[in-house]
Amino acid sequence: MADTQSPITPRPPPEQRLNAHKWRERLMQCVVLAIVGLVAWWLMHNTLTNMRARGAHAGFDFLLDPAGFEIGEGLFGYESGQPFWRAFLVGLGNTLRVALASIVVCTVLGALIGIGRLSRNFLLRSLCTGYIELVRNVPVLLQLLMWYFVLTDMLPTSDEALSPLPGFFLSKSGLTFPVPMATATWLYAGVGLLLGAMLAMLYLRHAGRMLYASGKQLPRVWPVLVLLTGGVLLACALGAVISDVPWAFDIPAKSEITISGGAAVTPEFLAVFLGLSTYTAAFVAEVVRAGVQSVQHGQLEAARALGLGRVHQLRLVILPQAMRVILPSLTNQYLNLTKNSSLAVAVGYPDLVSIANTSLNQTGRAFECVAIIMAVYVSLSLLTAWFMNRYNRRAALKGSPR
Repeated sequence: MADTQSPITPRPPPEQRLNAHKWRERLMQCVVLAIVGLVAWWLMHNTLTNMRARGAHAGFDFLLDPAGFEIGEGLFGYESGQPFWRAFLVGLGNTLRVALASIVVCTVLGALIGIGRLSRNFLLRSLCTGYIELVRNVPVLLQLLMWYFVLTDMLPTSDEALSPLPGFFLSKSGLTFPVPMATATWLYAGVGLLLGAMLAMLYLRHAGRMLYASGKQLPRVWPVLVLLTGGVLLACALGAVISDVPWAFDIPAKSEITISGGAAVTPEFLAVFLGLSTYTAAFVAEVVRAGVQSVQHGQLEAARALGLGRVHQLRLVILPQAMRVILPSLTNQYLNLTKNSSLAVAVGYPDLVSIANTSLNQTGRAFECVAIIMAVYVSLSLLTAWFMNRYNRRAALKGSPR
């Protein structure tokens, strides 16, 4: 009897197996997402049904009703007769305004303190270390209250306002500063800045291609600055020729009673801004310090062997490699700062949480108001994480596992 052997089925090529594996992953992700969506829908539907059965009003229809309360400050106009959804929008704008401003300041301040802690100067290193150990070990809520009491109790009144810079006035009423008026010149300046940025991006891409093709390194810093500055100056010159009023500023003026003109921010905004910035900067400093120390010492020795100074060593060798360690932890700090902005209600700043509390007291829609707050903060956190992850992928090592 002849032996019969079953034919051996050839294995599919690696590309086909990889594509099949990716499709299985995507299918599982869609299934999990559908399950999570169904569970969330069931929980919300069950909650609203039980609330209606007990005679409680439920639903988001109240967002179309007049709010009936005023808001002290906001990015755009608001009146008490406008609907609740616009009040929530003003609160969201206030949250974004203080969060974005704090993120910028805490990043710069934290980077300087983190690098300063690695300095060879004993006094500078000790001051940076003392700042970090003091600020990060005090609860952020206490720091917000401290800044608020300093701004409202220790500063003078408007008629005796401090003027740290010409046109700037600081008092119990907040900070007043000059702002540009709406003229054609500023519009042309914005267009020129945009065009200069586009040309700078094209130049950077060309510089990268030259380095890849022939190994020739083109300068990157000063040509970009020239393009940006030149675009703005040329556009402003065109605007000055066309417009009758080339440059116009609304400069505040102090009288015997109050300060008029310019733009102003309230002491509540300043308290939240200073508190979040200084508190998060302490954590950012530690992230930067850890990232810099993660760079191998041989890289620094190689930079010294090439004759690079300390500033060039930091800018060209250390920071580009340290960013791969800094960015993931820095993302967490940005997320914490955005969520900590909800503590602004403690000093009376009309952020999203404050507006939601006022709306809850007037309508009794506790579930809906809390759901709006949760949805907004989840969306902001996911958006921040998505943006930082995209930047992190650009800074990652090419060909490294992800």
